[in-house]
Amino acid sequence: MEETKKMTRQEKKALKERLKHLKSGKLEKRDGRMGYFFMIPWFIGVAVFLAYPLGTSFWYALNNIRLTPQGLLATFVGKGNFSNILVQDPDFVVELVDYVTSTILSVPIIVVFALIIAMMLNMKIKGKSFFRLIFFLPVIIVSGPILGMLTAEGAGSISAIDMNAITSAISGVLPKMLADPISDLFNNMITTLWYSGVQILIFLSGLQKIDKSMYEAAKIDGGSGWECFWKITLPNIKPMILLNVVYTVIFISSNSQNPIIGLIQTSMFSGTKEKGYGYAAAMAWLYTVVVILIVGLFALLLMTRKGAYEKQVKRAKKAKKQEARNRKKIERRNVRNAKRIERQRAKGKITSRTTSREDY
Repeated sequence: MEETKKMTRQEKKALKERLKHLKSGKLEKRDGRMGYFFMIPWFIGVAVFLAYPLGTSFWYALNNIRLTPQGLLATFVGKGNFSNILVQDPDFVVELVDYVTSTILSVPIIVVFALIIAMMLNMKIKGKSFFRLIFFLPVIIVSGPILGMLTAEGAGSISAIDMNAITSAISGVLPKMLADPISDLFNNMITTLWYSGVQILIFLSGLQKIDKSMYEAAKIDGGSGWECFWKITLPNIKPMILLNVVYTVIFISSNSQNPIIGLIQTSMFSGTKEKGYGYAAAMAWLYTVVVILIVGLFALLLMTRKGAYEKQVKRAKKAKKQEARNRKKIERRNVRNAKRIERQRAKGKITSRTTSREDY
């Protein structure tokens, strides 16, 4: 009788666990449905303001678009617009090469400058909020017309540096394809660094989340400031670095001062037979592909292999999941054995004396 009661308790326990899993599964499904319900506005916004414009733009790129009194007239040309851009339009290819070179050069400078300023602003200094405002102010006031006026007045370059000497030195060493973007970077150094306001705030938020006790423990063990930066600061803000790199690439690519943006706008409103909305849409798609490739290149460089600590954490989580699976297997096997013994006892094949602990 006692063994029968024990088996009954085990069955009840297994039944309770099964019901608990069923309830948790229902709750998870209900939460999932509610999550999709709250995501409906986002899906609608993506479909209306992103997917539909992208589809329309790609359709324009495959056609020669004409605006007539009767409406929009589209003549399908296939890849004709793309071929004309790459073969017959030298300005776009030259500007695209200059854009790629200048972006690859200027993005690391902007991100490194933002990281240095963020680390300085994260120190214990007086007037910290004022200095943060000073570095973020250009992001607010430097719009398209203002930035154009400042650049025209020569405010985008460092006046104390002889730019002609630097340009001639760079042109004498590097080929023209690399010399021109590097010279433009020096000529617009101030303007380039003005783009670092948002990146500074992102780095600041990441630096302030690092536990101060990690630096204290490292200093107790004899770690220098340089070692703390490489072993503590840099690994903790690695996601912020990738975020800032992607943001910087997108900001430079969509900036109104970008010559490619002006070239696309000129082609869009051109009255010639070859150019127009379709030609400009094809330019925009080629430009988008190049931007995606640049973002992918930086992501590939920054998404390095995981460190030893991250590998240990991953192995520990994997071992914990395996242990939980083994525990569930043992519990299910015990329940099956208990039911089998109970059936055999009901048929009289075994008695309480012949039941051993090994059967469980």
